Amino acid sequence: QVQLIESGGGLVQTGGSLRLSCAASGRTFSNYPMGWFRQAPGKEREFLGSISWTWSGPNYADSVKGRFTISKHNTRNTIYLQMNSLKPEDTAVYYCAAKAGVPGPWVYWGQGTQVTVSS
Repeated sequence: QVQLIESGGGLVQTGGSLRLSCAASGRTFSNYPMGWFRQAPGKEREFLGSISWTWSGPNYADSVKGRFTISKHNTRNTIYLQMNSLKPEDTAVYYCAAKAGVPGPWVYWGQGTQVTVSS
């Protein structure tokens, strides 16, 4: 059974930083992308960025480019989301996701971790 488990969320002040982790188990996503999304209250789920174990580098949504960085730890089957210069509008539940094939939809999802940025 595939599981994605996020951790690292919490409360931070404006301008602060947080690093989220997403540990995958049940299969190795060695060839398929993993990514980060977020959903704020009353809003649709938003794609933040993704990374592949074999591609040249991550890609990001314009809304977070330059502030958020996605990285990976190959042997731990884990990806990270480093968030800097956080703003109150970054408050949301953050989700990790993974694909089962390329091309294809985001099939696997974590349970989400809450990030709250206070002003």
